[in-house]
Amino acid sequence: MSQVKMPAVDAVAGAAKRILDSIKNDPEFGAFRAASLEYSEDWQCFTGFPVVARWNLEADAAPLFEEGLRALALKAAVYEATGDDQAAEVAIAVPVDEMTHAMLAQAQLFARIAARCGVGIIHQTDQEHTDYRAGGYTHDCYRAAWGEPPARYWLDHEEVVRRRGVLAERYESIGMGRSGREHSIDFAAAAA
Repeated sequence: MSQVKMPAVDAVAGAAKRILDSIKNDPEFGAFRAASLEYSEDWQCFTGFPVVARWNLEADAAPLFEEGLRALALKAAVYEATGDDQAAEVAIAVPVDEMTHAMLAQAQLFARIAARCGVGIIHQTDQEHTDYRAGGYTHDCYRAAWGEPPARYWLDHEEVVRRRGVLAERYESIGMGRSGREHSIDFAAAAA
């Protein structure tokens, strides 16, 4: 983690709100939103979205898209204040982080929007922090900007770890090893 002094919560909140409004007012925002939500056919992560209780892609996609936008706006606000991409990788809850991946997959579209808005969109997998906790810096910044984050998606790190354990046991019971990272299904034999 960066050793940069983190900006004041209120400053980040104000900048994040401005950044989010700017992104939403961009002429290509509608296309960006549609493309991000269309990505749903590829949302097959076994340990990101499924940690949400009673996960339902159709019901949860739109509200989670809003949370992903807010998370990226918070990161962009910290980056704007510090110029440090490592500092900008603030802790994000796992399901929210997973949604940002769907958004970032719209690379050209999102890059054009960010350029017009004059913001740096920060996300690098090897530097991301999915150890979000209520009461931490990200939580404080979010609350100052938009109120209390929805607990359905902004799950504390320890709860995510617990839920991943539950999922791993279920996956293992149907032959999916390492939470969907391997299996021994022989599709040719299964077709016979």
